[in-house]
Amino acid sequence: MKLSIGIVGLPNVGKSTLFNALTKKSVPAENYPFCTIDPSVGIVPVPDERLDKLNEFSKSLKCLPAVIEFVDIAGLVEGASKGEGLGNKFLTNIKEVDAILHMVRVFEDKDVIHVLDKVDPLKDIGIINLELVLSDMESVSKRIANLQKDVKRGDKEAIAEEIILKKIENILEQGHLASDADLDLDEKFKIKSLNLLTLKPMLYAINTSEATENVELDFEKDLNAMSVKIDPVFEYGFDDLIKKSYELLGLETYFTTGPDETRAWTIKAGSTAPVAGMAIHTDFKDKFIRAEVVFWQDLLDSGSYPNARASGKLATVGKDYIVKDGDVVEFKI
Repeated sequence: MKLSIGIVGLPNVGKSTLFNALTKKSVPAENYPFCTIDPSVGIVPVPDERLDKLNEFSKSLKCLPAVIEFVDIAGLVEGASKGEGLGNKFLTNIKEVDAILHMVRVFEDKDVIHVLDKVDPLKDIGIINLELVLSDMESVSKRIANLQKDVKRGDKEAIAEEIILKKIENILEQGHLASDADLDLDEKFKIKSLNLLTLKPMLYAINTSEATENVELDFEKDLNAMSVKIDPVFEYGFDDLIKKSYELLGLETYFTTGPDETRAWTIKAGSTAPVAGMAIHTDFKDKFIRAEVVFWQDLLDSGSYPNARASGKLATVGKDYIVKDGDVVEFKI
């Protein structure tokens, strides 16, 4: 499953530096705006001690972790939605990712220039979010206009879509993100083709330093008081940041383990066994017969598959079984 999270923010807030640290992939991180023009992509392993323990348990020849794709997107500037800087290109790059990691600078350093000549985290967040909102407003307005012919002739699907779009338009006009419209799954599906930027899951990461430890706490309070509703997550370690990004994408992990290899497989949360099997091979969905499932810790505690089966920890499941995070699965096709 290929899902990606784009690292966004103003120029010189530390996006490429974070990307380099996360991916160990060499991309430019020099101290000037627009250094990153084309998005760099890095595949990052998801830290998971469960995988390591299962690998040790099975004495596998290979151990393959789950991965997440990070995309280093060049810095946005005020006016990006109107083409300022490299605005149109940047916004297009954001459309292509599944979630957003919003990098916010709080550190003061006279040797690292700020594009606005002043470090103001709340203003920086407001600039980025406003550009995303303005871009979405344009998309929503165009779609509403294109629906009018079908709405006037009474097309039920067009009318239903227009209602959803006008709800979003109202939220955007207030300067809020489309995610604040509280759409249900059916409503999101109906407007999925628009690929709205402010409907994407968003995670906030603060770039700080030892000198700004106290700023973090005040900054968190200020964020919660902002007129634009956001749900910030503050991360201090790369491993935690990777894990949170994985969760942000709505992903879970199941495992397969044996002498040849122990592997973590990535699925969307709530996947049935046949759908989860597609992570291994697409044929697993259509040819699925049953699967044997045991929770990873239960397998370790049992000491072996036969013991897990004898104690009732290993179960045979059918097509309706929802694979859980941490399951060890053997598919029968």
